[in-house]
Amino acid sequence: MKFWKKLSHAEQDARVSEALSLNIDYKQKVSLGVPASRLDGNVFYEQAPFLKDAPLLRTYVANPNHIGCHTLGESELFFEGTQQLEREVIELLSVDVLFAEEDSCDGYVAAGGTEANIQAAWIYRNYFKKEYGASYSEIALIGSTDTHYSITKAANLLNIACYQVKVGNDDRVINEEHLNETITTAKEQGVKYFIAISNMGTTMFGSIDDPDVYANAFTKHEVPFKIHLDGAFGGFIYPVSSQDKHVSFYNKNVSSVTLDAHKMLQAPYGTGIFLCRKGLMQNVFTEEAQYVHGMDITLSGSRSGANAIAIWMILVTYGPHGWFEKINKLLNRTDWICKQLDARNISYFRHPKMNIVTIKADDIPHEAAHKHGLVPDTHGGDAHWFKIVVMDHVEVEHLEAFVNDLG
Repeated sequence: MKFWKKLSHAEQDARVSEALSLNIDYKQKVSLGVPASRLDGNVFYEQAPFLKDAPLLRTYVANPNHIGCHTLGESELFFEGTQQLEREVIELLSVDVLFAEEDSCDGYVAAGGTEANIQAAWIYRNYFKKEYGASYSEIALIGSTDTHYSITKAANLLNIACYQVKVGNDDRVINEEHLNETITTAKEQGVKYFIAISNMGTTMFGSIDDPDVYANAFTKHEVPFKIHLDGAFGGFIYPVSSQDKHVSFYNKNVSSVTLDAHKMLQAPYGTGIFLCRKGLMQNVFTEEAQYVHGMDITLSGSRSGANAIAIWMILVTYGPHGWFEKINKLLNRTDWICKQLDARNISYFRHPKMNIVTIKADDIPHEAAHKHGLVPDTHGGDAHWFKIVVMDHVEVEHLEAFVNDLG
């Protein structure tokens, strides 16, 4: 590990305090032109004694704005201290988790995985338009039927087509024959450029796509393409549990990645992460944002710097070894429930390096599924699957209670 180190609470406090000292202090230096201030003191009491031991809460009170992307070009000078910690988060994740070369990626803390996926599609739509003169009707998104619904949101917002590829019912692997048929159909409908969303842990199944299945198919059809990895759920699990470099920036066919810290990392909501290879973010530079110092090239624009500090603090609290131990604790609990299901001949899907177990609905009493809060694949009709996600709060005793209700 080059950048991921474990830090004590005192070390974290010192780093965050230093970062805040480099940001604008609205009480000490009045800036007449900044359309922002600290949190309202009549509501958020900033003299509370516990704040001195709570660097993250102090950051929320200071209210830094991290508009822009701080890994390239210039940024708003008023918040340079906390922006540096966000840059450290981006480099740590790109290099130590996703096997990129040093200083080879840009990125930012987004509002969530949906935004990060849309950011990727936005970048590549504009890339094909600029580099190839493509019209919107010639560009398409493509992903498996297990891909997150944000792919259809992106297609709708960006006015481009969207195609879905079948997967195996039992193994959730992309059907390569159907992928080739889908590409052929898209080409017949005028599509010339493809943006693939390859999954690193699907929402319902935790399944992992092979990004080169897409790359090989596009190469066969001789069409330009970009591949984005959606690791909103699996990004903080799979690279740690498997060390599979193929599903990462180590793979030359992968151009960008989504992560979600507010899932496995247990950060506050609003802490998605977008990462991409350098040279791509500029495709969404909003030139009209002239009053912003630097480039406004993110979908969300203004965003809370405190969310970046939350991610940074979680990562350095655990360090790589502590995080490995936490993930393996969850995987051991997942192994336990799978053994119980095997003993009862209950059919399910589970990727061996993931903490999601998705059970065939016909194999379990639906009353038990509803009682224990299992999530169905559809709320609008008859469910075919129910999933268990072994998160930090899910103990073996909770899993055992579910098993006991299976009869």
